Amino acid sequence: MSKHWLRKYPNLVKDIKVTAPEQVWVSDITYIKSDEGNCYLNMVTDVFSRKIMGYAIADNMETASMIKAYQMAIKNRKTDRSLIHHTDRGLQYCSGEYVKLSTDNGVSISMTENGDPYENALAERMNRTIKEEFGLGRLLPSRQKAFLLAEEAVELYNNYRPHWALKLNTPNHVHSQKIPATEATGI
Repeated sequence: MSKHWLRKYPNLVKDIKVTAPEQVWVSDITYIKSDEGNCYLNMVTDVFSRKIMGYAIADNMETASMIKAYQMAIKNRKTDRSLIHHTDRGLQYCSGEYVKLSTDNGVSISMTENGDPYENALAERMNRTIKEEFGLGRLLPSRQKAFLLAEEAVELYNNYRPHWALKLNTPNHVHSQKIPATEATGI
C-alpha cells in the first residue's frame, strides 16, 4: 500500500496556539459496550471551548457515522474563519467522502504523524470523560440505551459541565462568548 497519503495530511496542529473557538477541531472514535454488542461513538470537539460540535453513534465503525458527526459539527459552526480538523490516521478520516466534506467546507485536514495518541490527546481525553463521567463506560443493556445516553451525555457535557481549563465555565458558554458578533455568520 502506498504511503503517499501519510505525507498528504501532515500534523498541522503540532505547534499551533489556539486562541479562539473554531480554529481547531479534533475527532476520535470510542467503543461503547452493550449486551447486544459494541456501538461506536465519534465526536468532533472544538479545542478552544471543549464543545462537542458534532457526534454520531452507530453499531459499526464505517465512514458514514463519522460523516454524520462531521456534518453536524459543520452545521453547528458559527464562523467562517480558517479551521483545521485534526484526527488520527483511521481509514474513515482518509476516505474520499470525508476529505471531500472537508474540502467543500474549506476545512484543512490534519492527522497524527505516527498514530501516537498524544498527538490527538484532547480527542482521547474526551472519549474518557464521556465514558467515565456520563455512564457510557459501563456495560449497557442495549444499543438503544447507548444511543440515548450518548445524546444525553453530549447535552449535559456542553451545557452543564464546568471545566477548570475554562475557568469553571461550560463549553457552550465559552464557545458563544468568544465568538465576536461580527464573526458569527450562521454558516
